[in-house]
Order: sequence, then structure tokens, then C-alpha cells
Amino acid sequence: AEIVRSQRVNAEWAVQQVFHEFSDVFDEVADPYLRERKGDVADLVGRMKMNLRHGVATPRDLLRELDESSVLIADELTPSLAAQVDWTKVRGFATDAGSRTYHTAILARSLDVPAVVGLHNASQLIQPGQVVVVDGTGSEVVLDPDPDLLARVARLGEDERPSAAGDGERRRQATTADGMRVKLEANIEFPDDLAAARYAGAEGIGLYRSEFLLAAGGPELSDFTDEGQQYEVYRAMLEGMMPGAVTVRTFDVDEDQIASRSSQPPLGGGWIADEPRASRLGLRGLRLSLTRPQLFEVQVRALLRAAKHGQLRIMFPFVSSVEQLRLARQTVAAAIAELTRRGENVPSVPIGVMIEIPAAAYTADLLAREVDFFTIGTNDLIQYCLAVDRADERVSRLYEPLHPAILRMIVMVRRAAARQRIPLSLCGEMASDPALLTLLVGLGLTEFSMTPGAIGVAKQVLAEVKRDELRALARRILRLPTVDEIEQELLAALGKLSLTK
Repeated sequence: AEIVRSQRVNAEWAVQQVFHEFSDVFDEVADPYLRERKGDVADLVGRMKMNLRHGVATPRDLLRELDESSVLIADELTPSLAAQVDWTKVRGFATDAGSRTYHTAILARSLDVPAVVGLHNASQLIQPGQVVVVDGTGSEVVLDPDPDLLARVARLGEDERPSAAGDGERRRQATTADGMRVKLEANIEFPDDLAAARYAGAEGIGLYRSEFLLAAGGPELSDFTDEGQQYEVYRAMLEGMMPGAVTVRTFDVDEDQIASRSSQPPLGGGWIADEPRASRLGLRGLRLSLTRPQLFEVQVRALLRAAKHGQLRIMFPFVSSVEQLRLARQTVAAAIAELTRRGENVPSVPIGVMIEIPAAAYTADLLAREVDFFTIGTNDLIQYCLAVDRADERVSRLYEPLHPAILRMIVMVRRAAARQRIPLSLCGEMASDPALLTLLVGLGLTEFSMTPGAIGVAKQVLAEVKRDELRALARRILRLPTVDEIEQELLAALGKLSLTK
């Protein structure tokens, strides 16, 4: 307000000026975790500016003028913006921030859109209206491509048009060359992704990231936490995926993300500028849900009401102890009792947990006695096991899915699930990588959830390998001490099968 009065500028300009001052402070902070909070502030400032502009309420309004072959270039594509983009008009995107395993890259795979992240200065170099080619495979953006390159890109687009033969291939169940069935489901973030999952031949939804309902709402947290609104979304998804199952992960957000969309301050007294805050650690996932009972209870009731419309599975994220799980199940029991009092018919719904914290992996035998299924979330499990922030480009090279500790944890969880005879699935970037997928099958896993665009390739790769060969490969790899040796052994074995060509 002082800037508006003293400098005679509008509110939008004042907000941007204050952000620039805070931005410089963030840039000078040595702690990478604190520097990363700059992105959160930028996201909030962006939404404030959108609401201050006359006639423009959301980023979706700004994108209505996009052509059908547009490319998005941004310093960072935040989840709240991604949830409001009309992706049918986007042919690719590139961002300054992020690494290969950052959320933006995962989003690109989910949308089957070419993307390159971590370019540092793309938003400064590329001008509005400039012609570019985004090569997601080669991780490069070509500015002002020559006519020959544009023609090649156009031909690639023609080759990707669906065919009758492709339709039959997509409907085929995934099996190895010797006939072992492998179940492939899809990860989705938006209800509209359901059509892409079915088109890709997914047998179900192995992970629906329900927190994107919050991002898709208005500026206030309450805009999409109404029980009736959530029920309608879940009902439509369950009906649309029948006869396949839909696994809904309850809200996986942290307290800062909640506070940015709510008038209620963060638990613990609010912002403390000089207190280090580890990225995505602390009060998030099920931990946060248990401290926000109203938010959690509304979601659970909406899910249970929708359960009669399909095959629902409820999964709790970021579980680190049996105590947390039991508290969550008490919430489910209370929701069932409340719905029964209302006269609702609530069917039995499988309850599971995502194994993504080392503590959960090491106590998987205890957790398995309390749940109906497990899902291994490799993205966070790798991050927390190896103490590597996957959004920090300086250490992203240490984010190693093939680290011996990761492979042994996966085997540990598989054995715990097998002893209790509960289903086990694995989701994350590992499942979407064809080479890593074959190793995971060798380790004994037979159910996976991946981005819809990866399902077709996974079916092709699995059809070329045999279970016994993969098990022998896994036994050799589990004896190796380094990532380099594991990679060499894996690539050598797959090279013989022509999978790396």
C-alpha cells in the first residue's frame, strides 16, 4: 500500500516490485533449500497479479489466445499453473528451472508433451512468437529451425497418428515372451487424463494425484474442498475407468502449499526466515492430513461415497509409522459411520500405503499387516534414501535409481508384501524407463503404474524378454557394489536383446 501511495503505481506493479526485492534476498541465501522457496513465492505473486488484472482471473484466460501448435516457455511451470493450462493447445514446453526428475519433467511425461527442463535462461533468450522445436528426447530446444528440420518434425507428427493396428496393440495385455502377465496401470494428475490412460491401454489408474484438485480450484483453499464437488470428480473417474480400478492418493501437499491457499496460518507459528526448511520434508502427506482433520475427513467421505460407482482403492502418502496408519484408518472408520448414519451404502474399499520413506521400507513387514496393498513410490524413496534433493540441479547427478541401496529396499518391500499376500505395485520414473522396468520385473515385481505415454513402449519391451532371463540378471546385479557396474551389466544384458537400440 505504501508503494502504491508514494510512487503512484498500480497494485500489480507494486507487488512485482516487492517480489524483485525479495528475489534478490533469496538469490543471496547459501542454503539451497531456502533458495528453492523463491519458486513458491513467485507462484503466489503470479496468482496475485492475475487476480489484480482487470478482466483476467486465471492463467487459463491468458492462454485462450494460444494457437493449436504453441510452445510454452517459462522460468518455472508450477503445479498451480499446470493445473489450469489447456494442454490440448500445447505442443511442447521448456523451463529455466528443474532437473530430469523434477515435477515439471514428470508432468511432461504424463501429458505426453515434449519438454526440456533446467535450461537456466530459455525464458530470456526465446521471444514471444519465435519458432522453436522442442526435442524432449535429446533435451534441447532449437531456435529458428531451418525448413528441413521443420519438415522432419512434421513427418514425425504424421507418423504418430493412430492406426487400426495400433489400437489392437494398445488393447493387448502386457506379457513377457514366455507368457508371464504384467499389469500396467497409469499415473494421472487431472481427471481429463483418464481418456489418455484408456487410449494407452492402461488396465487401471495406479496413482491419481488428488492434490491437483486443490491446485485447480480458485485462490482460496475452500474452493475445491467441498465434499460434493470432490465426490463428483471421483465418481466420474471411477465410472470412466470401469472395469479397471482407480487408486486415489489422498492429498500429498505440505503446510506451505496449504497456507498459500488458506487464510489459516501454517502450523507451528508461520514463517521463520532464518530456519532451514528441507524441501518436501516435514509436515506433508498423511502427516498434514492428520493435523487438518476437516480437510482429511471431507476427502475420505467423498471417496467413500463415490466407491459404489467403480473399483476404488485409497492410498495414504508419506507414511512413516504404524501409528500414523492406524490414525488414518480411524478417520476412515469414522467416515463410514457418518455415511451410514446418512443412509449411504458404503462398499468395502481396499486401503493401502505408498512406500516412499526409508522408515516405511524398513518396517514394511509391520505395515503389511495393517493394509490391503502397497505401492512403492520410487521418486521420493530414492530422494530420501540417498539424501538428494531431486529439484537441486547441483546434486541431481547423485539421484541414482540403480544405487544398490534402492534395489535392496525394493526387494525388501516385495518380500514383506509377499509374506502377507498383499498386492504390490511400483510407480515413479523407474517404471516409465524401459530398461529399469525389465530389471524390476527381474526383481519380482509384476504390477506397475506409469505415465500413459510409457505403456505402449513397456508392452513392446516386455514382449521381447523372458522371466527367467530377467531373474538371472537381477541376481547378478544385486551382487554388484557400484552404480557404474550395475549400469554396465544391465545395458550389456539388454543389448543382447536389442532393447537399447
